[in-house]
Amino acid sequence: MGENNRAMNQTNDKKFAMEAAMGGMAEVKKGQLAVEKASNPDVKAFGQKMVDDHTKANEELKEVASKESIDLPTSLDAKQQAMVDKLSKLSGAAFDKAYMKDMVKDHDTDVKEFQRVAQNGTDTAIRDFAAKTLPTLQEHQTMARDVQAKLSGKTTSADRSK
Repeated sequence: MGENNRAMNQTNDKKFAMEAAMGGMAEVKKGQLAVEKASNPDVKAFGQKMVDDHTKANEELKEVASKESIDLPTSLDAKQQAMVDKLSKLSGAAFDKAYMKDMVKDHDTDVKEFQRVAQNGTDTAIRDFAAKTLPTLQEHQTMARDVQAKLSGKTTSADRSK
């Protein structure tokens, strides 16, 4: 029974690594869109931070995956690509709002998942990657919520002035 559980957990760790790679690639692509399309300087700065931090994390994950013989995805899945496509059609305040809503949702999910693997992962290298990356994701989560809160405040006052 114990062997079976370990095999199952290793499968979960591998799945986590693949999902983390996919999510990381998506964060970089969406961050690049934010740098290009956002009208709010806080959103632009947040987008650049996503590009920088997730590029670094993606490289670290690639190293871990190659040592663990895990083939990571090299392109976005349909769900992630659909969000990138949706965001790429927006601009200005509409982009800012949609992007930050997506960032809050993404980072809420990511923080939970990385916490789970950091605590319960059976593959040491993947568990260590999750634990090392978690504080950065928690920082992103806080920043995303702060920027989103600022945006909603600005939207309200801008709407009143019309």
